[in-house]
Amino acid sequence: MFLAWNEIKKNKLRFTLIVGVLMLVSYLVFFLSGLATGLQNLNRESVDKWQADAIILTKESDKSMGQSSLTIEDTVEIDAKELAVIGQINAVAGNGKQKTKISLFGIEKDGFIMPKVTEGKVFAEENEVIASDVLQEEGFNIGDELQLSSSEQILKIVGFTDKARFNAAPVLYGDLSTFQRVKFGEVAEAKASSINAIVVRDDNIATINANDSLELMEVETFIQNLPGYTEQSLTLNFMIYFLFAISAVIVAIFLYVLTVQKISMFGVMKAQGISNGYLSRSVIAQTFLLAAVGVVIGFVLTLITGAFLPSAVPVAFDIVTMLIYGLVLIVVAIMGAVFSVLTIVRIDPLKAIGG
Repeated sequence: MFLAWNEIKKNKLRFTLIVGVLMLVSYLVFFLSGLATGLQNLNRESVDKWQADAIILTKESDKSMGQSSLTIEDTVEIDAKELAVIGQINAVAGNGKQKTKISLFGIEKDGFIMPKVTEGKVFAEENEVIASDVLQEEGFNIGDELQLSSSEQILKIVGFTDKARFNAAPVLYGDLSTFQRVKFGEVAEAKASSINAIVVRDDNIATINANDSLELMEVETFIQNLPGYTEQSLTLNFMIYFLFAISAVIVAIFLYVLTVQKISMFGVMKAQGISNGYLSRSVIAQTFLLAAVGVVIGFVLTLITGAFLPSAVPVAFDIVTMLIYGLVLIVVAIMGAVFSVLTIVRIDPLKAIGG
């Protein structure tokens, strides 16, 4: 460590460049991890809010709630600790000034998936809805009347709730009759028991029986099958993994060039009796110091950037994930130093000094 630190102090510019590159790589990794988490939240916030264990859809729906069609009577056959029914439809909502894509959830007011109201009141009358606070940020207010693209029904915002987005769209919560009027229009009365899914809370979902036309799945499985969810996650994760590899290559190239430039010096040190093990540990310690400093600076810059980003940017930083990625970056940087260690081990003192 003594040799490593003294060499860093003597050649500040060279090692500052290495730290700068590692800082930029770690900054990009941390930001991409935040973007991946943020995009995941865009799709799953409202589902996580249920705090449910499973969901029941029709088998023909291909695990899509919008394509599933059940009735409230289907709940009679399902033996679970807690059940809640839900209807869901996508639409574009406008208040005369702004328009935005929304997802309307029809629920029972006394069901466990009923959201907590953060501002305003709970829906109590016909066509009243609670809206995601995302709509509030976009300029919608309590009392606004919403015209939906897929219906002649006019909905009124009476309250707001937080963390309520489904498949990247802010959610409106209304009662089942509101949902059925929006979805079925004039024939809503004939579809009074129509729903899209049954949400289940039960520690032991393996014991729950459903008829052959229904499919019970864990909530996480349902989330993984949301349109675009898995594809987005895999794309960003692959980018992060490639950055790990790039980081190792960059460190390996920098340190190898520095090692080649110092072959004669290493030859003299080995001729004086300094062991390969000591020199190798010095290179590893030097790499650890450089990588740790670069990662810490990248970590701090990422948090500072996150504090100034507008709410429209879907970034959510998970500190535990960032710490894990930081450790991985340090490890791959040390792995990149292996080439320099092998070069040092192969140095012949007589040839190095003679050269």
